[in-house]
Amino acid sequence: MKTVTVYTKPLCPYCVRALSLLKKKGAKVREVSAAFDAKLRAEMIARAGGKSTYPQIFIGDTHVGGSDDLHALDAAGKLDPMLNG
Repeated sequence: MKTVTVYTKPLCPYCVRALSLLKKKGAKVREVSAAFDAKLRAEMIARAGGKSTYPQIFIGDTHVGGSDDLHALDAAGKLDPMLNG
C-alpha cells in the first residue's frame, strides 16, 4: 500500500474527515502539520501546484487534492486502486 501524505492544520474539520476515511481504508498516513511552519507550508503549496487550502493529500507522489476530492475518488471506486497500486 502506498504511503499517503496529508498536509493538515489544527482544528480543520476537512482534515479530520480525510484522515478518518484513510484510517478506515487502512492506509499508511504521514500527517504533516504545516499551518504554522512556513517551510512546510511552502513545500505543500509547491507540491500542490499552488493550492493552499487544507488538507492537501498525496498518494505516493500523486496529488489528489483536498478532502472532497478524496471522498469523490472513494465514491467513484478509484481510491482503493490508487492506495494499493
